[in-house]
Amino acid sequence: MTSILIHGDHSAKEVALIISASAINEEKSLNKAIEELNTGNTLLIIDGESLCYVINTSTAAGRSVEKPQNETTLFGPKEAFVERADINISLIHKKIRTEDFTVEKMVIGERSHNEVFIIYNKKLAGERVLKEVKERIGAVQRDAVQNLSLLIQHIEDKKASLFPTILLTERPDRAASFIEDGHVIVVMNNSPFAVVAPATFWAFYHSADDHYLRFIYGNFTRFLRMAAMFITLFTPSIYIAITNYHIEMLPPDLLLAIAGAREMVPFPAILELLMMELAFELIREAGIRVPTPIGPTIGIVGALILGQAAVEANVVSPIVVIVVALTGLSSFAISDVNLNYAIRIARFGFLLAASIFGIFGMVGIFLSGLFYLTTIKSFGVPYFAPLTPKYKSSDDTLFRRILTNERFRPAFVKTKDLTKKPVKNE
Repeated sequence: MTSILIHGDHSAKEVALIISASAINEEKSLNKAIEELNTGNTLLIIDGESLCYVINTSTAAGRSVEKPQNETTLFGPKEAFVERADINISLIHKKIRTEDFTVEKMVIGERSHNEVFIIYNKKLAGERVLKEVKERIGAVQRDAVQNLSLLIQHIEDKKASLFPTILLTERPDRAASFIEDGHVIVVMNNSPFAVVAPATFWAFYHSADDHYLRFIYGNFTRFLRMAAMFITLFTPSIYIAITNYHIEMLPPDLLLAIAGAREMVPFPAILELLMMELAFELIREAGIRVPTPIGPTIGIVGALILGQAAVEANVVSPIVVIVVALTGLSSFAISDVNLNYAIRIARFGFLLAASIFGIFGMVGIFLSGLFYLTTIKSFGVPYFAPLTPKYKSSDDTLFRRILTNERFRPAFVKTKDLTKKPVKNE
């Protein structure tokens, strides 16, 4: 590059016409020029000029685009975000080819100067949500915020809430669909996923495959997912409540079978369930932390051996093993990782309430949790919108509608264009 500038025979005086680079920008601020230099770009300073030229020469090692690990689909695209923000932005832009596609950069971290990119459609995104996102990111006062996992803990609505209020997705196609509905997407270097704002409860409940499958198939999978959520929450607590307080609800034959199975067990039913539930959680955590080739093996073999040995040793009854296994399998059907953790932790609260107050304790905990969830907001949007409070939308909540009948974007985002319709060229 230096030899071209010194010995070149170019008659042009503009640097941009002399140097071949992907991007050349002029910069007058010394502090911003130093920031660009720290990111790996090249600064060209010419004697006698009051500005410098920022030449994009930064390259960083990183993995290529791979398949999604958590949000797998049958018919959707097989590409996921990586740890480079520029690649992630290009993956989204590839699906939204419009001049309204907007990317804004913010810098956070007093020492590390980490870059955060806010992506939205300027003709669809709600101004209130966009302003709220920018204000919260700008208010972060830390020396360093290395990735989105740390950033969302600074900008989420209720930091001590059990249920998540910010949605994470590793799929560019899902991020693009949220942008087209008026949402705001945030990406960052060192993070192989994107943040969706705002996020309601239904966004965590939905999966990436719901709209790729036909109407009936997609709703069938949603029904199974909702059934799995209730099985995970209530099956252990219902067993405790009925066997301890409401035995009249069981048929005599089933009651005698349960009593016979527990005849040699020295522990009360609640202690049985707590031991098995904790053991199942330990096996699941161990399967995640160990190397991938042996992780599933540890989970399957550990659960089989532990369950069989516990029954043969008369530590737990066989029906408790069935209850815990059904609960654990159902929890795997909850696709979102954060919602999965929330449901798994909440079931221990139901279990303790049922052991003390029976079914009345379960109902009390459920109503209290429901009342609490109605008070949560995500960037100013109610958590259960558009179901309650009611907003005009395509009613994509518990079940989705036929694709041709989804004519409205969610009104709770305060989008500038509520109706999904073809744009007429003027």
